[in-house]
Formats: sequence, C-alpha cells, structure tokens
Amino acid sequence: MSRSREVRLATTPVGLPRPEDFEVVEGPIPAPGDGEALVRNRYFHVFAPIRTLLGGGVEGAPFPPIHPGDPLFGAAIGEVVSAPPGSALRSGELVSHWLGWREYAAVPVEQCRPLGDVLPDPVAHLAQGRTAYAALLQSGLSAGETVFVSGGAGAVGSMAGQIARLLGAGRVIGSTGSPAKARRLVGELGYDAAVLRGGEPLSEQLAKAAPDGIDVMVDNVGGEQLRAAVTAARPGARFVLVGALDGQLSPDGSGTVAPVELDTYQVILKHVTLRGLDNSVATDWIERFGGWLRQGEIIFPLVRVAGIERAARALSETIEGRHLGTVIVEL
Repeated sequence: MSRSREVRLATTPVGLPRPEDFEVVEGPIPAPGDGEALVRNRYFHVFAPIRTLLGGGVEGAPFPPIHPGDPLFGAAIGEVVSAPPGSALRSGELVSHWLGWREYAAVPVEQCRPLGDVLPDPVAHLAQGRTAYAALLQSGLSAGETVFVSGGAGAVGSMAGQIARLLGAGRVIGSTGSPAKARRLVGELGYDAAVLRGGEPLSEQLAKAAPDGIDVMVDNVGGEQLRAAVTAARPGARFVLVGALDGQLSPDGSGTVAPVELDTYQVILKHVTLRGLDNSVATDWIERFGGWLRQGEIIFPLVRVAGIERAARALSETIEGRHLGTVIVEL
C-alpha cells in the first residue's frame, strides 16, 4: 500500500458530534522525520471524552484542541514498518502510541512503547483498566469497603468493578443508562448492584443499593451522580475524580466545562475527600492485568469495529451510550 487514510474533523460540531462532522482523507504514507518511526496501525481506541477536544479543549489539559482540518488522535496499537538507525525499535514489532485514527503514522521513537508479551492479546493494551486501577489505589481501598463507580458500563467502569473486587472490596455498585447494561454489570463485570440513570432519583437508588453508605467512589461522570454519592457517603469516604462525562457529553454545551453543585455541608461533616486522578501510581498495572487475564480472573469487555470508514459512526454510537466496554477500530 502506498497510500494512507486518516479521520479528520471536517467542521466544528454543533452539539454532540455526528458522523458528518468528520471525513476520511486519503494521502501519501507519511515520511518519518529524524527520530521518528513509521508505524502501520492495527487498532485504535474510540473514546467519548474526545468531544472536549473537538469543542476547543480545556486549558492545562495534556491534549491540545482539535480544529477543522486536523486529524483526530488517541491510543493506538501498530506495527513498526521502519525505525531510525540506532533505535531500539525493530521492524515488525508491535508498539503502542497516541497517533490513532489513521492507518499509518510517523511517531517519535520516544513515544513508541514496545508491547512485549506480558498481555496475551495485543489489543488488551488499549483497555482502560489502568485508570480504574490507579483510582482505586489512590483511594486507599481497604478490604470489605463499599465502592460506587459512576459510568459502570464505559471503558473505565467496565474494568473498575472487576478490579475493585480483586482488590478486596466488599460491595461494588455501578451506574449505567439501561437495564440491559445493568444486567451485564451484575452478571459479568463484578458488580453487586446497578443503579439506573433517568428513573428513580439516584440518591434513593444508592440508599437501597448501599444501605450502609459508600466508602469509595470512582467517578467518571460527575453531575447528579457525584451529588448522589456525596449524600450516600460514609464518614471518611474517598472520591477519586476520573472523568466528567456529564459535562463532556452535554448536548447543550461545548463539552469543555463540567459544573456540579455539591452540598458542602455534607462534604465537611462527613470528612469526604475528593481528589483528581493520578495515573502515575499504577506502576505495576500491566503485570497485574496480565496475571489476572491469564488466570481468568478478569475479562476485557470490548466492541470491535472493522475499518477506518466506520470510525466516526462508532464515535457517535459511543457518545450515545450504545456500547458496553472499550470501543476499538480494527484496521
């Protein structure tokens, strides 16, 4: 193949992104510059929070905004086609990097991470379990405690319930948007109970699911779910804030702000701690994940989408909540 395709933003979305806001553009295979490897991508992750970057981004965030004409980017797995002289990379080696949403990428060598054989399936390197693992470590989870995960059916949440169980949680509760997903959370993904958005008030559902309160929250959503968790918090509860999907996926906003009103009295009187995620604490994630996978103690829920031409549709479906787990485009 002498050509490569990539997904670009065609126009700034009005409201939530639609497939017609993107275009698949074909051009020459990129020529790697000094210190770059040419990588042929095999898989890339489709993640709903990219909506924030399409809306202009957030100052101080690690990723830049995406403007019309720019290619999208995200976590990817690819095969090294060529590497600069003296590089430790080898032709044919699988690496992870951040230039997804394209068939070929010229990637700085220092941004390519060889996969090795710790995980039994290369695509498992796109699992978002590291985020869930880091949040639970950061929370100081103790054996027997009750954990609430907002967004339990998403890429992070579908791993978080299982990991919480493996780390000794006594009871694990997740939120989701449909009865079908709720059944899967409880039947397959380590949750003891699921609460549903859009029905009975979440605070009342949480009171039933966790009558003794919650000790830890892994919050992927914010908004009403964070408010309900503060109401359900036990004294000394620890909340780790991972994402803000309530604001990011608001159809009436830009996705760049995520305001939430909390009862400060409850936070103060219960000594609730709210902390932003620090992913750096998960230094042994790959080794633990590989061991759990090989021992059959954890599963990696994913949806595979074939072909770059279906990527924009997959993003819209992910934002709409049609899928459970991690959504992967396979090239």
